[in-house]
Amino acid sequence: MLLFLSMLLPLLLGLALPLLPFKKAKHRSIYVECAVILTSILVWIALCTRSDTAYSLFSIGKGLLLSFRLDGPACIFTGLVSLLWPLATLYAFEYMEHEERPTSFFSFYTMTYGITLAVAMAANLFTLYVFYECLTLITLPLVLHKKDVKSIRAGRKYLYFSISGAAMAFLTLVFMLHYGTGADFTLGGILNMEKAAGHEALLQFIFFLSFIGFGTKAAVFPMFAWLPMASVAPTPVTALLHAVAVVNTGAYAVLRVIYYVFGTSFLSGTAVHTVVLMLSCFSLLFGSSMAVREKHFKRRLAWSTVSNLSYMLMGAALMTPDGMVGSLSHLVCHGIMKITLFYCAGAVLVRTGHEYVQDLRGLNKSMPVTCAAALLSSVAMVGIPPLCGFVSKWNLLTAAADTLHWTGTVGVIAILISAVLTAIYLFTAILPMYFSPAAGQAPAAKKDPSWRMLVPLGVLSLLIVGLGLFSQPLITFLRQISQGTIF
Repeated sequence: MLLFLSMLLPLLLGLALPLLPFKKAKHRSIYVECAVILTSILVWIALCTRSDTAYSLFSIGKGLLLSFRLDGPACIFTGLVSLLWPLATLYAFEYMEHEERPTSFFSFYTMTYGITLAVAMAANLFTLYVFYECLTLITLPLVLHKKDVKSIRAGRKYLYFSISGAAMAFLTLVFMLHYGTGADFTLGGILNMEKAAGHEALLQFIFFLSFIGFGTKAAVFPMFAWLPMASVAPTPVTALLHAVAVVNTGAYAVLRVIYYVFGTSFLSGTAVHTVVLMLSCFSLLFGSSMAVREKHFKRRLAWSTVSNLSYMLMGAALMTPDGMVGSLSHLVCHGIMKITLFYCAGAVLVRTGHEYVQDLRGLNKSMPVTCAAALLSSVAMVGIPPLCGFVSKWNLLTAAADTLHWTGTVGVIAILISAVLTAIYLFTAILPMYFSPAAGQAPAAKKDPSWRMLVPLGVLSLLIVGLGLFSQPLITFLRQISQGTIF
């Protein structure tokens, strides 16, 4: 019941929000934050008392069962989401003081939490697909929130790409109903090898479509264009879309398809294995290169997200236990680092109105706390020890090198080149905050935001440092998941 309640609670409370007669914004904020915190408490109780049992909601037909389970990967994704959502909501209260229709915003924002948890806890491909589609529909109003020309254009592109990706992913569901041995995700895959005999080429093509389809939310090339455009949404939306909920859903779904649906024994060493691995490496470098060129700060971070999502896809596409560890560790670390950077960009926008990189010069004198958080997360993103970005990138590098194959060597080279590009596009934005004079007039009084933004930035900064210094428990847990010694 905890699983169902943790998913239903934010959906019902978010849906009820517009119907409640709040006279003050403060009362609405308390309601929303309590709803989110209560949901996270339920999630963590479920995580602490979890079992290997899959809990079914209802069946639509043969093989079409809505079912949920907290296995290893679900614990990682669910834990990350439940940790970051209360912080994201607290941050959003101050940001949305400057935006219209806050009640509508927080309604969809809260409901998105429930849908994301449903994706994370999905026990089979059908459940994952259903809530993958629901996530598109529930986040579309958030992308369209400003209702201006740019938002409508971004929302339209987001919808077109998401529907196209879902159509390709749907084929995997259809084929698995015939060629699969069971419903629930199983490490090693659920293919019936007797039925698959003689149809290997067809199934490998279906896997490629599934990789591109589910990878659309992870902005894999050529399905990336929606993500930079979606940065026109309010920063609390882009932070969750580009760091936690939507984009991680894409990488998480791809990992599920590789390791828990088709299985690495079926895919490893095939032509499609090489294709998806090389496509991930190309997307990784492409996103970094575009970020170097981008002058708008939030869009630069969006292009950075395109690149870093492909780190996760590349790790998954290595199709080794170590690759799975690298992919999941970067899912966690990137989520924390990138949401911090987006929050810094949002704080700067709210307090100064600056959106472009050249306008950030000398900002440290007026926003020292915000700039310190931005610098810390940038150093972590580059992969400098002892911060958490080094941990995940090191796992990916060693996993690629240990394959002892030319494709792994390409992966190592791509990660190293991308690290250099990451240093360029982040440090050229962050270091001028400290070492360049402010544009125009001298900076005025302190402009750091209030505690509602600073508390999330402080907690996230501690997580960046703490996860780098004390990463061993997480990595040990991930290795147990990848080796199948923990459910």
